[in-house]
Amino acid sequence: MEDIEKSVERLAAVIKNAKRAVLFTGAGFSVPSGIPDFRSAGGIYSGRFAGYSAEYMLSHECLTLHPSLFFDFYRSKMLYPNAKPNAAHLYFARAEREGKLLSVVTQNIDGLHQAAGSERVWELHGSVKRNRCDRCGKGYDEQFILRSKGVPKCPECGGTVRPCVVLYGENLDSDVLDGAVADISRADVLIIAGTSLAVYPAAALPDCFNGKELVLVNKTPTARDGIATLTVYGDVAEIAERLGKM
Repeated sequence: MEDIEKSVERLAAVIKNAKRAVLFTGAGFSVPSGIPDFRSAGGIYSGRFAGYSAEYMLSHECLTLHPSLFFDFYRSKMLYPNAKPNAAHLYFARAEREGKLLSVVTQNIDGLHQAAGSERVWELHGSVKRNRCDRCGKGYDEQFILRSKGVPKCPECGGTVRPCVVLYGENLDSDVLDGAVADISRADVLIIAGTSLAVYPAAALPDCFNGKELVLVNKTPTARDGIATLTVYGDVAEIAERLGKM
């Protein structure tokens, strides 16, 4: 395994020479911001809730059949309104402003890339920051869900206000998916950070990459390490802090 300092130096050189880099992020990217990941020990998916798995609690079926249960879980496990962008969010937002980063493709739903200043962000799984009435379509923010009790209802028409998040059993937004695929396809550098690449169909998106440098940044190895041109193992925020000093 390459020395971390040498790996970060190589990553800095890759980013410096990039013309159309794309950043692909997963839950590990937001862990330094205080948001737990999903599949590690102690993650959101560990344990059962009211006899159900976390995957079921975040499913379209649960929202439809057990809405009160769904929203109890959703409020307690998925909303982190006080979370702030970490050094990695800020570093790559700056890279976009400097013309090195074409876009961010993220599996995360926390809105932290935008909070850091990133503008071109493809949110594959939606965002907790946006909610809509399933009857009239009126939009609501995260605070509306947090302040509501039980199943949140639209004051305008009485419909259920649901998060604009892709639940299990639902399809990805086709426009978002098409945009992410298009950007990855024309990128010269793809940096995959904070994800084990275990969730499909999102995990298949790196197959669209045709560029020169495929970089993997993660605390632990992934199934794609063997095809990467560079792997950097460690905390994404700590790595970003090193990059910022180079």
